[in-house]
Amino acid sequence: MPLSKGPQVFPRTEYLRRLAAVKSELMRQNIETLVVSSLANIAYLTGSIVRHTGPQCLVISIHKEGPTFIVRRADFAAAIYQTYLERDNLIVSPENRVATPDIDGYDAVIDFLHEAGLANGVVGLELNQIPAETAEKFKRRLPQARIVDSKKAVNWVRLIKSNFEISVMKEAAAIADAAIMRAIEVMRPGARETDIVADIVATQVRGAKGHPGTGFPPTAPLFFCSSPRTGAAHIPWSEDTIRDGSQINLEVSGVRHGYVVPLMRTFSVGSPSDRLLRRHEAHLAGLEAALNTVRPGATCSDVAGAFYRTIEKLGLKKDTRCGYSVGIDWAEQTASLNDVDKTELKPNMTFHLMLGNWMEEDFGYVISETFRVIESGVEVLTNMPRKLFEV
Repeated sequence: MPLSKGPQVFPRTEYLRRLAAVKSELMRQNIETLVVSSLANIAYLTGSIVRHTGPQCLVISIHKEGPTFIVRRADFAAAIYQTYLERDNLIVSPENRVATPDIDGYDAVIDFLHEAGLANGVVGLELNQIPAETAEKFKRRLPQARIVDSKKAVNWVRLIKSNFEISVMKEAAAIADAAIMRAIEVMRPGARETDIVADIVATQVRGAKGHPGTGFPPTAPLFFCSSPRTGAAHIPWSEDTIRDGSQINLEVSGVRHGYVVPLMRTFSVGSPSDRLLRRHEAHLAGLEAALNTVRPGATCSDVAGAFYRTIEKLGLKKDTRCGYSVGIDWAEQTASLNDVDKTELKPNMTFHLMLGNWMEEDFGYVISETFRVIESGVEVLTNMPRKLFEV
């Protein structure tokens, strides 16, 4: 029985659109060949969401119609199932190069560049994704090529989503909402944090509205910061039980085909303190101000500035950024909602407006929304009430 061809993640027309957009960006940067090593970027261009124990790379040349995917032998069948690439565009990296000190999967990539006649000209690497010694290996083994940084070429193409991508992110948003709803149901005094998280994770995997969580994995990110650890931003659950008077800062996500929609809410076990209520009200006002600033032509710094100014008028301050562009595999490592990023907002950009504020080592507060830039302003993808939940 023949293997089914092509991923179910996105249609072939979407695959061709993405490939053409990246090639256009490469030509703009005068890069002839790009070696893609980021798993998120490989997923964006092929549909493959395989985690691996050795390097796997996608090679795109402006001189060739389709890309070539170099994978280790153990992942070859997954590449057949999950990508639109023909078998001739799949190259196996020998298994004896896995976890070997002097030679690895990147040598297979370099071998392919020589064999394909791509060892000359300008070769772009994702230098933010590979070790320094790997970059030196490319320079040493490709003496006739000019090695350059791709300057996150694929990441910047990913910044503006297609309508198809937006539809997938809306499915992920429904899963994020469901995960918070499940947390509300199971959060109670005496419950173990591990049991609460297990219920949340089950919801993330089962999904919502008929769409299960899939890819990268379907539970990332998940941060469960309980008293006295609410001053920490990124820590997992503990072995503690929920106690009266505690506070829980929860960040969950919905994931569909690797597209991540994060969502943050704060929980109070019993009546919240005046200090917590004050933070909540101030951040609600700041959140509304930030969302009201979103429109095509505004900048990331405009959105962040609206939040900062609003809470400062209420006597508070936030010294971390307000969010970031979001898509495949969580943060896209491009546009950032802070007071210096002048990236211009355009329709179908998506951001996590992340208003976590960690004021002291033992006290912080979180609330967030994931939004889409639209022609008329903003569309919030998540639908949870913006309230401080009492359990």
